Amino acid sequence: MGELYSDSHREVGSIHMALTTVDHSALKVNQTGIVATVLVAVLGSQYLPALIWLIPLLAIVLLVGTFAPQYALFKQLYFQVLKPRGFVKPRPVQDRPEPHNFAQGLGGIFLTISSLFLFGPLLAGDFRPGPGLVIGLALALIVAVLAFVNLAFGYCLGCQIYFQLSKRGVIRAS
Repeated sequence: MGELYSDSHREVGSIHMALTTVDHSALKVNQTGIVATVLVAVLGSQYLPALIWLIPLLAIVLLVGTFAPQYALFKQLYFQVLKPRGFVKPRPVQDRPEPHNFAQGLGGIFLTISSLFLFGPLLAGDFRPGPGLVIGLALALIVAVLAFVNLAFGYCLGCQIYFQLSKRGVIRAS
């Protein structure tokens, strides 16, 4: 049978993977940063249109943090500021970092696509709002909702996708 995911009692599939210690507080700070940034960008841009540029900036932050985890902005905020000052207590859990990293990368990809819908027409010289704006905002909000679901309920859809792709041999679980 499959392994039990220790902190939420979910079966993650029949793939045998070596567990390591992952500080889930760092993951929660990352999820909070994603949700807050998207909400500030989407809601705040109604009053200050330049805030919509937080969406492509967040895409870059997530993708950089995916490929170079030592530069993951929100996690570094946790490790360098919040944890040392005792604002957020560590929560080490036997887990794998790869599924969470994969999920972050998916969020970065979706925010990149969102940015193309938001700014593609603008970059082409079309300054009229169109359907791309709605699609771009919807994609950004989907990322925020999924980060919130993980934050509030401990269910990571990106992690589940990682496990399913690993199980089917599409990606190789390290």
